[in-house]
Amino acid sequence: MSGLAGRFRALWDEIAPIGRDGRGGGYLRYALTEPELRLREWFRKQADARGMPVRDDGNGNLFAWWGDPEAGGAILTGSHFDSVPHGGAYDGPLGIVSAWLAVDELRAAGVTPARPLVVGAFVEEEGARFGVPCLGSRLLTGQIAAQRAAGLRDAAGVSFAEALGDRPAGADPALLGRLAAFVELHVEQGRALVDQAAPVAVASAIWPHGRWRFDFTGEGNHAGTTRMADRRDPMLTYAFTVLAANKEARLRGAHATVGRVAVEPNATNAIPSRVTGWLDARAAEPATLTGLVEAVRAKVTERARRDGTEVTLTEESATPLVAFDGGLADRLARLLDAPVLPTGAGHDAGVLAAHVPTAMLFVRNPTGVSHSPAESATDADCAAGVTSLARVLEELTR
Repeated sequence: MSGLAGRFRALWDEIAPIGRDGRGGGYLRYALTEPELRLREWFRKQADARGMPVRDDGNGNLFAWWGDPEAGGAILTGSHFDSVPHGGAYDGPLGIVSAWLAVDELRAAGVTPARPLVVGAFVEEEGARFGVPCLGSRLLTGQIAAQRAAGLRDAAGVSFAEALGDRPAGADPALLGRLAAFVELHVEQGRALVDQAAPVAVASAIWPHGRWRFDFTGEGNHAGTTRMADRRDPMLTYAFTVLAANKEARLRGAHATVGRVAVEPNATNAIPSRVTGWLDARAAEPATLTGLVEAVRAKVTERARRDGTEVTLTEESATPLVAFDGGLADRLARLLDAPVLPTGAGHDAGVLAAHVPTAMLFVRNPTGVSHSPAESATDADCAAGVTSLARVLEELTR
């Protein structure tokens, strides 16, 4: 393999083994754990090799600068390294690897940006370790308070502040003020580009979405000696919730997923005393999303009354509808002659969009599968993504 596709493969292979689960082939790259820390060190080495100084914003986000870090009008690109449990290889890292290669392409072409070009790596985008997605970008923009973020804990009880090595710095208006645009390249999470026979697309919008935690409590008891009529089993209420969320989402053309559950005492021969489940809900319109969550809440509350259990619902994160900068998206679509697509997935770009003109590029995913080892992209399409990103960065840094 030669050319840009070969250069992509060579750089990609440097990180591909890091954090891979040898059993299922997926990745365990949780934020600020050993695999992700190795990737962050790799990021610094890539920056050093290109003479680009790296700055940490105090929230765990890394920024490598081609140009004066104190100058305004900078163009930021990049993504994240962390994964969902047993996730795919491309979600996040593709945007960072592509950014380095785009810098190389510009330099090889003799391009000298008239304004700073920044490659970024955001921390805890997936929220798989500390529970809040896009945590790094939310901290940078002030969408989450530093005090709240510092106290977030993982399953082992380690706080975000402990993992970070310090209390997060929080919002940085000065840094945001130096950014003129953010462009995030990402693997497609769906298969619309297969149907359109296009390797790259431009994003139009991100659906509103959020995460809600349901805490169900009942009475723990012996599985063999407690009559069915005497049980106050929170697992029944939890099971009803999963089915109710599925039904309400289908009725509204929305998405609802319960992919995480915790049970106490988690014993085969014991009726649970407590069950906690997390609902991920998304819809094309804010009113649809609100209606979905409220309908589930009402049904579950009634079911808990019948089951003799109690339920509380806590919103852990919520992201409104994000319509990317229309002028910027149209400009890039014309520049690349690329289709324009919406997405139901959340991204750091969705957080930054409220503060900085923002756009996204998608690289074709032939399987349409994401957050899974089946997620994929061909080297040729990834090279097309790099070429597209380089053209965009050259255009924006004029």
